[in-house]
Amino acid sequence: MSKVSTANFLTKQSKIMMKKGAFSSLFSFTIPQLIHGLIMLDFLIIGGGIAGVSAAARLSTHGVTLVLEAEEHLAYHTSGRSAALYETNYGSPSTIALAKAGRSDFDKTLSDVLSPRGFLLLCLKGEENQFDYDVKHMHLTEIPLMEAVSLVPILNATEVVRTASSSTAHDIDTDMMLQIFAKQLSKNGGTIKTNQKVTAIEKTKHGWRVHVKTGTFETRQLVNAAGAWGDEIAEMAGIPKIGLTPFRRSVARLNAPGGHDVKNWPVLFGPGERWYAKPDAGGLIVSLAEETPSPPMDAWPHDIDLAEALARYQDYVTEEVTRPVSSWAGLRTFSPDRNLVLGPAPQDNSFIWCVGQGGYGFFTAPAASRFVADLVIGNTPEYPTEVIAELSPDRFKS
Repeated sequence: MSKVSTANFLTKQSKIMMKKGAFSSLFSFTIPQLIHGLIMLDFLIIGGGIAGVSAAARLSTHGVTLVLEAEEHLAYHTSGRSAALYETNYGSPSTIALAKAGRSDFDKTLSDVLSPRGFLLLCLKGEENQFDYDVKHMHLTEIPLMEAVSLVPILNATEVVRTASSSTAHDIDTDMMLQIFAKQLSKNGGTIKTNQKVTAIEKTKHGWRVHVKTGTFETRQLVNAAGAWGDEIAEMAGIPKIGLTPFRRSVARLNAPGGHDVKNWPVLFGPGERWYAKPDAGGLIVSLAEETPSPPMDAWPHDIDLAEALARYQDYVTEEVTRPVSSWAGLRTFSPDRNLVLGPAPQDNSFIWCVGQGGYGFFTAPAASRFVADLVIGNTPEYPTEVIAELSPDRFKS
């Protein structure tokens, strides 16, 4: 960063933060300063997916904030390949708690992000036990088969034996949601830099020094929102790995079956999430919902997974499956216990974990980002103690 751009960035940040009163005695953060000719950031977030951008937006009200994204644009990997479904009864107990806590954001600042979709669970003969479990766990309501057929006319009424529904599922406009948080960050004086792959991280007496190919950044607090690369970032910083595992999931896009208008159809699931189909852009996206371990990478779809997904979907419907018009894959990264990991590392409280979203990143982001910000500024998140413990990095301390 040149001296001129450094000075401009510093002036912009200082004016915005002073105007907001963010440097009051309530916080330990100070007016931006130069360390060895570099801006001393309060928060540097590694990762430009929804987890990183939303956390940055929250933190930017409390100090000078910068997001580094390795790719050419935000949300390139998992966030950009999401099925984009909001369902408050989906996931682990801590994930459900975050989803429900974030609903007020979706009703207010993110009010245009959600649109009604609905959820329909389908059951073939022999799948009744898993169906009953899913109905109970997800708080679904069993409905008559012909009522389900009225919702989705292509259901195979001779093979599907039971159905259950929910009206709480919504589509998420992921691009709009990402842009809302990015605009909040910018309004607070924060900055996003793309094409900034982190190459090295050093611990300093002031906090952290983060190196990219084009320069170096100094920060007091380092937020690791690097998704599938979260453990790699931790290792660079000298923080023990958590044991994150990225899992590949492949998706096929089909034209609308039989020429039907699918825009008002619910998302369809098989028991145990063995497959799903969701209306999208006038057609259907279909996935095996598989979890194939993968190294951190730019994932691609595997033909065998696509074929199996379409075969499973075909068992439940009357319209013959047509050739996919496109396909893609993404990585869903889980911690060992499949709960998100949010908050300061036990080894160094200036290293903040924000990883392990496991495919739940968008619908947990409003609450998860606030959870992280609360912990960073010294507030206790307003959750039951067991939920806080389930999300805390402390649970992985050896």
